Amino acid sequence: MKLLFVALGMCVFAYSACVWGRMELHAGPRFNVIDYGAMGNGETDDSQAFMKAWKDACNASNGTPTLLIPKEKSFMLQPLFFSGPCKPSILHIKLKGTIIAPKNIKDWKLGKGTRKAWIRFKRINGLVIRGGGQIDGQGAPWWNAYFNSEINRPTALHFSECNNLFLSGLTHINSPKNHISINRCNGSFISKLHFIAPDESPNTDGIDISYSSNILIKNSKMETGDDCIAINHGSTFISVIGVYCGPGHGISIGSLGKNGAHHTVEEIYVRNCTFNRTTNGARIKTWIGGKGYARKITFKDIILVEAKNPIIIDQQYNPYDSAEAVRVSDVSYDNVRGTSSSPHAIKLHCDKNLGCTNIVLKGINITTIAGKKTYASCKNIKGVCSFCNPHVPCLSHS
Repeated sequence: MKLLFVALGMCVFAYSACVWGRMELHAGPRFNVIDYGAMGNGETDDSQAFMKAWKDACNASNGTPTLLIPKEKSFMLQPLFFSGPCKPSILHIKLKGTIIAPKNIKDWKLGKGTRKAWIRFKRINGLVIRGGGQIDGQGAPWWNAYFNSEINRPTALHFSECNNLFLSGLTHINSPKNHISINRCNGSFISKLHFIAPDESPNTDGIDISYSSNILIKNSKMETGDDCIAINHGSTFISVIGVYCGPGHGISIGSLGKNGAHHTVEEIYVRNCTFNRTTNGARIKTWIGGKGYARKITFKDIILVEAKNPIIIDQQYNPYDSAEAVRVSDVSYDNVRGTSSSPHAIKLHCDKNLGCTNIVLKGINITTIAGKKTYASCKNIKGVCSFCNPHVPCLSHS
């Protein structure tokens, strides 16, 4: 499996090098939103100017076009739907300023194609978004409404069917719901992103991935109110390297199999990540009654700083009586070290009918904040643990 992820990394990096090289050598026209009437004062609705600039950039026929969002300005945008396919093989959005959502829920104009997200991109291959700017979802009113009643909150950025996606060097703050959704995308390079939302903000995940493959996320900082990264159904060959997570709920596989659904996730590689005061660390969660599998998953070189549930497999997430469950197998936790805010550091709880198989823990050393001993609980699980602190009673030891 390591060789597969090395190949994945080389492939994605080769793509990114190609993107940069082609942009430098074949730079095309620039479409500055200011030239299309955007005010950038943070109050005027600049949505139409953005759509006009996008239309021209998407239809550009020479070189690599750039849609420019200039620095030192704030652009208030209503929900927008950027749809392709576009003529250029690479389309560049240089976000140097700030885009902000409407301040109050009643001010949002949700129309066809924008109900799921504030900013939505669909069927745009070779989309490159970078520039050091900021994306502000102004989520606080949505969070307050959520606590009072269940409402349909939008994702900040939603990418659907956008192959060879490149995101880098952006700051995302205070999304109404999750900050980024990646759906049905193949080949994405995501780096140097910073997500910021209060730890009490509901469901403000950093990145949610589904039905996607060959995704590399690296060198990013995620401070959220829910999962830093959630890897959901249909995800394959996802690599997460050098991510700092906290506050938040950790990096989660799932949840999978809700309402009896058939869900699959495989070939997931998480390495050199830090969980700082997160609710969970490395987590796999599936619903009883679901079908499918979560397999070939590796968590390696993980640092824990007062994480509450550092290692957790929950094959009984919100359980109810059923003879079925999502299969969990071929999972490795390698070199996981640091402190837990709870003495209960490892929870491996699997279904009594199906169980979890080939679960391997190696080089685990987790203590409490005060340096005291921790303990593990486990049931219906088969695998091996070597050099493990705490001792995992259900596993064989080498």
